[in-house]
This record gives sequence, structure tokens and C-alpha cells, in this order.
Amino acid sequence: MDVDDHISLALMEPRMVTEYLDLVNQNRSELRRWLPWVDSVKSKEDALAFIQRTRKQWVNDEGFTAGILYKGQLSGIAGFNSLNRKQKHVAIGYWLGTSYQGKGIMTKVCSHLVQYAFTAMGMNRIEIRTAVHNPKSRSIPERLGFTQEGIARQSAWVNERCIDYVVYSLLAEEWNGGSVQP
Repeated sequence: MDVDDHISLALMEPRMVTEYLDLVNQNRSELRRWLPWVDSVKSKEDALAFIQRTRKQWVNDEGFTAGILYKGQLSGIAGFNSLNRKQKHVAIGYWLGTSYQGKGIMTKVCSHLVQYAFTAMGMNRIEIRTAVHNPKSRSIPERLGFTQEGIARQSAWVNERCIDYVVYSLLAEEWNGGSVQP
């Protein structure tokens, strides 16, 4: 799925296991601040298990987790963490390697996911939850016109501490049709 001339989203494949593990290892300390799963990905077997879960999620129509390819290189992960077609609700999750940040990649990726969710999937509500103290992650939904609904207090146990999440949402009736310029 092409986002632009340099960015695309691709379903994770077993052949990507080494590249994925290398990306996690290169960004482990930063990712560990915000994400609870980082310590469970230490080997090629762990990385392959993640890739297999994402493929099963796709096949079972429970979500879509994709590799972000920037100029052909795996640079991060983004997609629909949860999907409820009956309720027309989807949640977007994402992370990007630090060397790829500041280029507008994630804003473009999330804008593309929003457009796809509303137009191709017929969703009514898109949600993004991000750590209160993670300004880079928070800037994505804010830039895309999401509404901050509130704070989910102590909603995630991340590496021996509870963190609060900011809950953002965008409704189909509020969406401007993708005219956001990242």
C-alpha cells in the first residue's frame, strides 16, 4: 500500500524478521519508555512470533499491522491494533525508529490509515491512545485533527510502572477528507 513516492505499508512477512529485530534493537531504549512489549522481543524467534501474530490478525479480520517502509527500509510499525466492524470502530497504533523521526513519515502514514478506514472500510470512529508524556506521539493525532477526549489514568503497565494515556478520536462526520498537510 503506497502512501507516497517514498513511503509504503507492507504486511509483515517472515523474511523481514532480521530487519524487524534489528530495528527494535536499535530503538530499544526509546521504545521501552512507552511500550510494554519491547522486553519480549529479544530473539529472531520472538520477532518471528510477532510477525506471525500480525499475519493471523490480518487473516482473522481483527486488525492490520504493517511495516512502514521508507525508501525501501523498514522504519517502523503502524496499523489498526483493534478492529470492530460491527461497531465501525478502529484503533490506530504506531512507532517509528528514531533515525526516521522528524521527516513527516508517521503523519503521512496515519493520515493514509485514517483515509483508508473511513473510505474503504466504512468506519465511523478512529481512536489513538498515546502516553501523556510522549509529545512526539501525541503530535500525530493533534496534527490530524483528532479530538482529545480525556486521560485514561494508569491504563498501561509499562516496564514496572503505570502510565496514563491520552485518548484521541476522530469521527467520520468530523473528517475533512484527507486535506491535512503533514
